[in-house]
Amino acid sequence: MIQGVEVGVGEFAEALLARVRAARAGLAAAVAAEDAYAVAVAQDDLDDLMRLAQWHGLDVEATGTDEE
Repeated sequence: MIQGVEVGVGEFAEALLARVRAARAGLAAAVAAEDAYAVAVAQDDLDDLMRLAQWHGLDVEATGTDEE
């Protein structure tokens, strides 16, 4: 942890959910562009963020971040 920096649980959750939304948007853009490499990278990023959210007990689906 960086000394002198404190982040509240709510701030962490909001930042993580924002990253999930951005990752989903990036994945959608990569799919629309038919860029197989970008799709793979975006999917890996989204998978990592979803695991992190799950590990921290955040229900990403129930928070309205699912924009499909």
